[in-house]
Amino acid sequence: MQSLIAPRLLLREWEEKDAGFLLDMYSRPEVKRHLVADSQVLRDEAEALAMLERWRARQDEAHGVWAVQDRATGHLVGTALLLRMMLSGSSAVADETEIGWHLHPDAWGKGYATEAAVAVLAYAARSSLTGVYAVTGPDDSAARAVCRRLGMRHLGTTDRYYDQTCELYTTLRE
Repeated sequence: MQSLIAPRLLLREWEEKDAGFLLDMYSRPEVKRHLVADSQVLRDEAEALAMLERWRARQDEAHGVWAVQDRATGHLVGTALLLRMMLSGSSAVADETEIGWHLHPDAWGKGYATEAAVAVLAYAARSSLTGVYAVTGPDDSAARAVCRRLGMRHLGTTDRYYDQTCELYTTLRE
């Protein structure tokens, strides 16, 4: 997987040594409540390592999950992803590709989500992926604001993905 550079951020492959950060971030209810996919908070480092393995299994030449690292400090701040979406009612993947971002609460409000997403969208364009989508929870105003800053078009509410009702955004133009 290719590393990506943004003005303040490095997006790189997750490593086993990052499991402690994953556990810290994904064990927090305030982080998990913003994730569309129905999932539980992580309880231990073994679950964090299992999450890394699930992400690796879903990657290919155009899709991936990156660790987002502050270039100035070297500290991890979150996750950026570009993955095929999961269809509701099954374990099947959709043809559509999702962009997503999950940040540690200490990194909220600093513009990192938008900055990381811009780098991921540029990567998607270089990889010839057309029509990238984002899904947000109905009450996640911060994620919807990032979608708007990225210039994504709101398509409305859907229950097509992740067995939940979500707000759907796309980079496609009419």
